[in-house]
Amino acid sequence: MPSITPDEQRVASVKNVEDAKREDDKREDDKRAKTDMVGKALSLLVMLGDAPGATTAADLSRRADLPFSTAYRLLQSLQRAGFVDFEPEGKKYSLGLRVFQLGLYVANSLGFAGTATPVLSRLTEKTQEASILAVPDEDRFLTVAKVDGPRAFRVTSDPGYRGYLHCSAVGKALLAFAPEEERERLVEGIELVPVAPKAITDRAEFRAELDRVRSQGYSLMDEENEIGMRAVAVPILAESRPGEPARAIAAIACSAPTVRMSVDELVDQLPALREAAEELAARLPRH
Repeated sequence: MPSITPDEQRVASVKNVEDAKREDDKREDDKRAKTDMVGKALSLLVMLGDAPGATTAADLSRRADLPFSTAYRLLQSLQRAGFVDFEPEGKKYSLGLRVFQLGLYVANSLGFAGTATPVLSRLTEKTQEASILAVPDEDRFLTVAKVDGPRAFRVTSDPGYRGYLHCSAVGKALLAFAPEEERERLVEGIELVPVAPKAITDRAEFRAELDRVRSQGYSLMDEENEIGMRAVAVPILAESRPGEPARAIAAIACSAPTVRMSVDELVDQLPALREAAEELAARLPRH
């Protein structure tokens, strides 16, 4: 067997190192690809949650800027895992019970469900209208608890609902009492969607509205988010760092149909709302 020269050994050693590096790079690329697919699947779940009803794979692929085949494969995987439901008749997808289950786990682990529901129930007994608790969720608010009033006409902001900040009572309260830097970023960056005819769509007007909310300590929604509905909300405040104003960790609202409560009658509910907010401020976890 011919002997290998030192130069040949060095070349073979370099080649082995390069082969090993290529293998490592390939494994890293595979990991990144899998991580990227997970991110794409999660983005589809978020879009399904934001959609007002069930939607098609074609619509989701268009909104997510994904090839139809990719969106379809991801939806099939999510459906098999129970995160997505499929309606064969309309060929539409919606969030599955597994997402709802995980949401309950999160609410319970954060202490929202057990802590908030008794307080909201007492508030609803006083106002005879729906009580809602919401927390900040990036550029939206997230409803974490709700107690309906005893009379007909349900409020549609169920737990898990993500709503716009600019046209809702809880959204305005959360944003008005957010830390200044975060408030400025959102005021300048969020889209002022004309959800209803009375929704604020002018940024200067929106800024003035938030100044008014900070000054008076409460916010109003008068058919800005839904025709025929009004709401009043107050922030649930927590102390920030020394020397900084308190920030809103949540907001609590009373919501009622316009046929049952005028704006003045909603404002009359503020003492009960503030009492509930103070109780929740002492009980809710800080996150």
